[in-house]
Amino acid sequence: MNFQTFLDFLNCLYINEVEDATRTNNQERIATMVFEGTFEGDSSADPMVAESNRRQAMRTARCVKMMGKGVVKVIHRCDSAKEDSNLDLSDCQLQQVPDAIFMLMQNTSLASCNLSHNVINKIPAKLALKWTLLTELNVSNNRISTLPDELSGCSALETIDFSANSFIQMPPVLAEIPSLIKIVAARNFIADVEVEAIKFLPALEHLNVEGNPLKREVHDELSQITSIRVILSPREQEEWEDLSC
Repeated sequence: MNFQTFLDFLNCLYINEVEDATRTNNQERIATMVFEGTFEGDSSADPMVAESNRRQAMRTARCVKMMGKGVVKVIHRCDSAKEDSNLDLSDCQLQQVPDAIFMLMQNTSLASCNLSHNVINKIPAKLALKWTLLTELNVSNNRISTLPDELSGCSALETIDFSANSFIQMPPVLAEIPSLIKIVAARNFIADVEVEAIKFLPALEHLNVEGNPLKREVHDELSQITSIRVILSPREQEEWEDLSC
């Protein structure tokens, strides 16, 4: 792995302590420290400045160790995926999907991809374009609000889980993936669902939309579907509905 690849991984990691430290330290400088093993602070004749530099160097060293472990963790997960075609990058503190992953996995055909429990806010179109044979995609517990239209090209996709994110509507692209068997969209902010589009997915067996603020008419329509197992939370009555005439 070259330095640029390492830096790409590094820039995709989110670690609170690192965020604090890099307000005063350039992240590329820290990456260089990881590669070269240099943690020297600036020399100063002023004892107060010297102490400040010493503490900064210690903080930087801690950050380097944490970031280095994060990069190694992602690379090991990629290596494992080359063996079993299942890429598990859950709990890797990713704030985006590193481009370097697609380079490392360029000769691997994936069956499943798990990006859950990170802080990702966008799924790149490249993921769908590169891994068209995915059967399972898990992006739950992130900060995502949309899915790329290119996902319609994943013609073998059977299960998708985007629960605990920031969606306000059911992603329209799902209606263009006829292979879908299971959709898990729980605990988002979804109010509207194209119910007819969902009903016409030929293979769909399971739809989980519990924990969403569904519109009353949408909730009613979904509750009447019998051909699909639909998981709903009990609809909470609006205040105005409880007003007596």
